[in-house]
Amino acid sequence: MKGISGNAKLAGVIGWPVGHSRSPRLHNYWLERHGIDGAYVPLAVRSEDLADVLKALPRMGFRGVNLTLPHKEAALSLVDRVDPMASRIGAVNTLIFTDSGKAIGSCTDGLGFLENLRQEAPDVDVTAGPCLLLGAGGAAAGIAFALDEAGAAEIRIANRTPEKAQALAERLGPKARVFAWEEREAALEGAALLVNTTSLGMTGQPILNIDLHRLPTQALVTDAVYAPLETALLKQAKQRGNLVVDGLGMLLHQARPGFAAWFGIAPDVTPELRAYVLADG
Repeated sequence: MKGISGNAKLAGVIGWPVGHSRSPRLHNYWLERHGIDGAYVPLAVRSEDLADVLKALPRMGFRGVNLTLPHKEAALSLVDRVDPMASRIGAVNTLIFTDSGKAIGSCTDGLGFLENLRQEAPDVDVTAGPCLLLGAGGAAAGIAFALDEAGAAEIRIANRTPEKAQALAERLGPKARVFAWEEREAALEGAALLVNTTSLGMTGQPILNIDLHRLPTQALVTDAVYAPLETALLKQAKQRGNLVVDGLGMLLHQARPGFAAWFGIAPDVTPELRAYVLADG
């Protein structure tokens, strides 16, 4: 492991808690791989301290940060400029600090989602039929607006809290169609893409209870969850013949724009990177 100098370029991830984040492992792999004098560090910050921390970081030499739960929405009102996609989504996950200390916010979740599909399932066409999103939180919003821009004709949303699904649909516009959580299996009818953005199926969480028999076998199934890498949803889909894509690639691809802005190199997502980020340590 290389050392860093007093001139090292600095970035990090802010969350509360933040110990679970794989972003430091990911970014520090790229720093090592490219021989960059820099460091990417986890920053545990309480919600009430976020504004003060974001003001202080540029003065400490930070080039920018990622934001994870629970800060993505709150940071939107704390930055100096927000790109149009992040404004539509209502959240930011990547900040770039200018030389004058201004913070520019963007949301790269949707980009990461689409790039993951393009890399792992290049023949899949998101315009071939309705896309069903399970969940209506920040990840779902990022994916929904990315699918909208990619030309999806209909975006179905099923969420355990119907008010959140309705709010996302209203922001998304006429392409959106809300289904009650109890109707999630009916919403599979004719779908070209199924995306789970809920925490259901994640290690330590309840499983996602859904029968896929109404889903066309040519549909793609993907999960934003990457721990475990193969969720029960992906296993069920694979067994019935659907093409599946795991959620790790979304994490890896959404990190690329921030790294490029902070450290000056556009990194690649490779099988070696995937293996390293998944490994213990």
